[in-house]
Amino acid sequence: MDIGSKAGFPAGHLSNFHPHPFVFRGVPVASMEGFLQSLKYSNPEMQKEVCKLVGLKAKRTGAKKNWQRDQILYWQGVEYPRKSQAYQDLLDEVYKAMFDQNPKALSALMATGQANLSHSIGRTKESETVLTQQEFCSRLMGHRRFINHKKLLQELRPKGG
Repeated sequence: MDIGSKAGFPAGHLSNFHPHPFVFRGVPVASMEGFLQSLKYSNPEMQKEVCKLVGLKAKRTGAKKNWQRDQILYWQGVEYPRKSQAYQDLLDEVYKAMFDQNPKALSALMATGQANLSHSIGRTKESETVLTQQEFCSRLMGHRRFINHKKLLQELRPKGG
């Protein structure tokens, strides 16, 4: 299943462009795209403003920033080297927050069933994008596996124990 903003449900609803409001570390986020683009700004107040954006408006705002030269991204005053484990951990945390807080995002994810998820319009090189195809899709499928595993454990628990 190819994730993209122009696709129908559920693929289109898993696009980072889709509005899925949640709060991350105290900052209201309107869409994952807004969050991802905010990482290009070192100023925490500017990040908060970019986090309010959705879709193409968010993408266009972040497109003006040249983070690729230094390969440094930011969240609330902390520098994250693009190719660091700390950055990967931040991405894990923000996707978990979105799915934990936004039932519509989680519903779209679970509606994908066991489908292999792809993102054909995404970039593949870490040095060119804040989120590669692989980073994006592996997070979606990983979270889906986690939720399915959690449900299975609940079903296997003895009732009334």
